[in-house]
Amino acid sequence: MTGGARTIAVSGAASGIGRALADLLRERGDRVIGVDRDQSDVRADLSVPEGREEAVRGVLDICGGVLDGVVACAGISDPEPLTIRVNFFGVTGLLEGLRPALAAAPAPRAAVVGSISGTQPVDRAVVAACLEAGEEEALRLAREAVARDRGGRLYPSSKSALARWLRAAAVTPDWAGAGIPLNAIAPGVVRTPMTAPLFEDETMRKIMDQAVPMPLNGHAGPEVVAEALHWLISPGNSHMTGQVVYLDGGAEAMRRGPDVY
Repeated sequence: MTGGARTIAVSGAASGIGRALADLLRERGDRVIGVDRDQSDVRADLSVPEGREEAVRGVLDICGGVLDGVVACAGISDPEPLTIRVNFFGVTGLLEGLRPALAAAPAPRAAVVGSISGTQPVDRAVVAACLEAGEEEALRLAREAVARDRGGRLYPSSKSALARWLRAAAVTPDWAGAGIPLNAIAPGVVRTPMTAPLFEDETMRKIMDQAVPMPLNGHAGPEVVAEALHWLISPGNSHMTGQVVYLDGGAEAMRRGPDVY
């Protein structure tokens, strides 16, 4: 089915970008299966393996084993190991668990929310562990990073690892071979409940604007990111895959310059 109503699972649907996307999809006639810790169709904790399994079961029960799209929006930015659990393992676990249901649909699509932070300094050992060694080792290294007062690198590390996983997975037989485009929108600073404390503190806002300069139209609202995600999972996107699209008002181009493309 390439026209008419589609069934889309959205994690983090109770607030921020996830809620904006869920609202947009419903307004345009799609059926949304929201996944969040509360106030959602499927209530599950994506920070733990059993919660991810619960989320997958809940979505499959509702969609009947056929899913037109999945968008992983759930994420946190705390300088602690929980961020690795949610932002990397929560996202990849949900996507892999729902991949067979996507493959059963005629025009499946998948997308995740990355971040401009993924281009900033990371803990390379944590990133490598996410991709190669597994969750327990990644968490052990994350705890070590916190002990060394480097917890601030865990959020960038989670988003960097996610982007690397996506680019590798997107072109495999399980994803591209099954006709499932897999992409990311990497926002700059978005006005959501997660970033509200930064806007309330003038000193933190100045630091944020220096780290993520956004010369084009300034900070974005969650609906801006929702519109971009909506296109990525639309039937019209038949050939874009493995891409991290920076929706950041020009921040990535300013910070990394013209030699990165």
